[in-house]
Amino acid sequence: MALSELNATRSVMEMLEDYGPTSQCEPVPQDRATEYVRELARGHYENFSVLSRFVPVGLVDDVAAVYAFCRWADDLGDETGTGEDARARSLELLSWWRGELRGCYETGGHVWHPVFVALRQTIIKHDLPMQVFDDLIRAFEQDQRVCEYETWDELLGYCKLSADPVGRLVLMLSGLRPPDEDVENADVYRMSDSICSALQLTNFWQDVRRDLVERDRVYLPSRETGVDGQMLRDWLNRGNEPEVRLAFIKALRQMVDRTWPMFEAGRELPGLVPGKMGSMVWLFYAGGTSVLRRVERVGCTTLWTRPRLGKAGKAGLLLQAWVMGRRRGLGTGKGERR
Repeated sequence: MALSELNATRSVMEMLEDYGPTSQCEPVPQDRATEYVRELARGHYENFSVLSRFVPVGLVDDVAAVYAFCRWADDLGDETGTGEDARARSLELLSWWRGELRGCYETGGHVWHPVFVALRQTIIKHDLPMQVFDDLIRAFEQDQRVCEYETWDELLGYCKLSADPVGRLVLMLSGLRPPDEDVENADVYRMSDSICSALQLTNFWQDVRRDLVERDRVYLPSRETGVDGQMLRDWLNRGNEPEVRLAFIKALRQMVDRTWPMFEAGRELPGLVPGKMGSMVWLFYAGGTSVLRRVERVGCTTLWTRPRLGKAGKAGLLLQAWVMGRRRGLGTGKGERR
């Protein structure tokens, strides 16, 4: 296959024909693999080109490689379609993806896929453990097996796999080793886990309707809220009935109230992450809290209304992050949140 066909504008599912489990491609050269993950991040993540301003130049390609891994894994879990056959197909693809990941860690292992050619260099450069990547795959596998959650603790267990590893990777790319290697970083990692889980939960509360309709998933824990998937499907078209709206608002309000303390527990993290990466961490933190406030402002009615952070709101956050980065660069402190 010609390398020119390695095109980041093609979807992951389209790419499987040439870079999937049954393809017979030669290993992609390192420079082309790096170019691909860069293009993928810029093309599929609208804010990457902006966020890259808050990433040290020497880490931009590493962040892109990690993003590309996550993007592929996420799409392998979500883009096969709906129904049991689609879920089974996703599990097969995710199992293949795990096998490719293991190849990155094997001495002399055969690494050919562009994402893993790029990622392997990042893994070696920053001594990244396989477990953080494998946890992400486990989360996407769980999505195929679990469509509803009963308890808050079960939901947090999912966040531990789906969200916390991303924050841990950011910390490791920033030079902060995990607590099992440097006990002084225990609080930093605890804060990161708290923020990342809160970000994941905020996404759930923002996207109740989308998850229900497009993915047949319900993240409101039924035992705590008294609400299950069948009730939500019934309520979806009854949003003009006051008793229905009040019941949903009450359920979601409980979850929002339990999410705020998790953000607060990680409030000091951006000032503890060295260099420009602290500004990026603050940007995600501030973005998450802004979205959660918007969930509140629409009255916790996200079964019918999806709140968004508008252009003005995004611009304001980016400006604040830029100012923080400038202050860090001028040595005026740790870049504490204002």
